[in-house]
Amino acid sequence: MEIEKLLKKEAELKPLPDEANLGFGIHFTDHMFKMDYSQGKGWYEPKIIPYDNFSLDPAAVVLHYGQAIFEGLKAYKGKDGKIRLFRPEENAKRMNKSAWRMCMPKIDEQEFLQAIMELVKIESRWVPSQKGTSLYIRPFMIASEPFLGVRPATDYIFAIILTPVGAYYAEGFNPVKIFVTDKFVRAAKGGVGEAKTAGNYAASLMASEEAKKLGFTQVLWLDAAERKYVEEVGTMNIFFLIDDCLVTPALSGSILPGITRDSVLRLAADWGIKTEERAISIDEVLESAESGRLKECFGTGTAAVISPVGSLYYKGKSYEVNGGKTGELAQKLFNEITAIQYGDKEDKFGWIKEI
Repeated sequence: MEIEKLLKKEAELKPLPDEANLGFGIHFTDHMFKMDYSQGKGWYEPKIIPYDNFSLDPAAVVLHYGQAIFEGLKAYKGKDGKIRLFRPEENAKRMNKSAWRMCMPKIDEQEFLQAIMELVKIESRWVPSQKGTSLYIRPFMIASEPFLGVRPATDYIFAIILTPVGAYYAEGFNPVKIFVTDKFVRAAKGGVGEAKTAGNYAASLMASEEAKKLGFTQVLWLDAAERKYVEEVGTMNIFFLIDDCLVTPALSGSILPGITRDSVLRLAADWGIKTEERAISIDEVLESAESGRLKECFGTGTAAVISPVGSLYYKGKSYEVNGGKTGELAQKLFNEITAIQYGDKEDKFGWIKEI
C-alpha cells in the first residue's frame, strides 16, 4: 500500500503535553491516518494528514444506524529508546471480525499494520517515556454513506488517531471496587457483544454512571438471559483465582475476546497455573469470597493491562477480595506483561513488533 503523506511543517507542530499529567484520551497528536471505501471500488486514497475534523453528511449511516467499530492498542517506549507494539496482529484480526459482524468491509491485515507503523513512526516524538505511560492507538471505521434506510452502507471511512496516555484508572495499579449489576445487561448471545462496536459502549453508560454515583469504579455484567453468570467488566475481561485455579468466563458470543485476556491465559499456562474458561455464576464467585477460597480477582485489558479488584458489591452487600489488596498473581502478571511491552524482558512468545 502506497500511503500519501501530507505532513505539517515543524513550526506548526503542537507542543508536547506534560508526561506526568497525561490522563487518558485527552491529548491528540499532530497527524492521523485516513482512507475511504466505496462499494465496487474498495479501499482507496490511504494517507497520513494533519489531525482534523471529518466532514459528514447529516444523513451519514453511522449517525443513524450505528455502523461503527474500533480497536485499541498501544506503542511503548523502552529504556533503549525503541518503540514497540504489543500483539498488533491480533488487533487486525479482531477488527475484521467486528467488521464482518457489523456488515462492514474488511481491511487487509498487513495494510492495517503498515498504516499503524508508519503513523507511529511519524509521531514518534509523542510516545512518552515515563514509567506507565504509552501512546494509545485508536483505529476505527464508520459508515459515511448519506442514506436513511436500514441496510449496510456502501461508503466507509477508516482512520487511526493517537493519544499519549498515563494510567487509565485514577487509582493506578491499586485495587478497584466493582459494582455487580443485575438490572442492566451489556449484550446477549447472538447479538454484537463479541464485536468491538460503538453501541456496546453506549449500552453500558447508564449502569456505569449509576455505579460511579455510588463510589464504584466499574460495572461487572451478568448474562442477559438469566442474570446469573458473570460476563465481563465494562472495559475489561474478568478473572478469579479460586483455590489454585484461575477461572475466566468462556467466550460465548457476548464477551469481547480480549488480547490481554488471551495473554494472561497463555502466561498462566506457561507458569504451570491451572486455568479454566467456563461459565461461572455470581453466586459461585461470592460464595468463594465468603469462604476464603477466592484468593484474587482482577480485570484485564489494553488500557489498564491488569486491574486488581479489591471488592465486589452485589445486592446491597460488599464482598472483600484478598483483604482489599493487590494479589500476588495480579502483580506478577502486570510486571511480566509490562516488562515484555517495554522491552525489559525476553519476548519468548513473539508478541512484540518493533517500529
